Amino acid sequence: MTQATFTIKRDELKVVMERIFDAPIDLVFKTLIDPNAIPKWWGLRSQTTRVDKMDVRKGGAWRFVCTDQDGNDYGFHGVYQEIDPPKLVRQTFHFEGIPGEHEVVETLLLEDLGGKTKVTNISMYANTEDLDGMVASGMESGARETYDRLAEVLEKAPARSR
Repeated sequence: MTQATFTIKRDELKVVMERIFDAPIDLVFKTLIDPNAIPKWWGLRSQTTRVDKMDVRKGGAWRFVCTDQDGNDYGFHGVYQEIDPPKLVRQTFHFEGIPGEHEVVETLLLEDLGGKTKVTNISMYANTEDLDGMVASGMESGARETYDRLAEVLEKAPARSR
């Protein structure tokens, strides 16, 4: 299994994560935007994820809620800014557990590697405090676990989808 790279570019206010998935680009893109697939891979294994809203189009909103083992809910939401299948998803990202306005702009770039797909996730922050706060919250380990789960879902996809 390919491991993700995780790079903090503090001077550019961004975090870049890259991973190669052993699946074709169309399948990876479909899995990233399928509300039925999201609960199978998004978030930590110790939590369940439900999709409250997922209108995958420019200007469409999304909202996911993760529930931990103690029943605590953690909401995340945003708006899709750009969708270019199967190469690009750009969206805003808000963690509802932090008071105030802390918008992150996430860009997912997908690159066809001939049966495999490189996914580059670029998270842009408004300021150093937001970037440092997200990194300190365990962002890297959570993102790595999420990508591991996505790889597992892609491995189990029916052969006809590949």
